[in-house]
Order: sequence, then C-alpha cells, then structure tokens
Amino acid sequence: MACPICDKETDAKYRPFCSKRCADIDLGKWLGGGYAIPSAAEDDEDELAQAIEKQSDKPH
Repeated sequence: MACPICDKETDAKYRPFCSKRCADIDLGKWLGGGYAIPSAAEDDEDELAQAIEKQSDKPH
C-alpha cells in the first residue's frame, strides 16, 4: 500500500501514511476544508446560508 500523500511505502506506525509528516498534511487538509464532496445541487449554498442565519438568530 502506498502513502496517499507522497506514494512512498506506508509505515505501520502511521498507516495509511508513511510518516507523521504525511499524516499531519492530510489532517491539515481535512481541517482546512481541502477535502470536499462535490454537489450537483445548485441551491446548496442558499440552504447553507439560511441554516447559518437561523442558528445565529437563536439566543445562546
């Protein structure tokens, strides 16, 4: 199995990655929004904006 970041052979300690560095790069992509599932629906952004607006209108 190859590391999904750099294609080197994986290390059992960091599997499926080859090193902590590649594992951290992958985590950074997840946390930074680098990975996303594309949507075919055009109104997804409008629905998201409405949901965020509803949440911000609720008292805390």
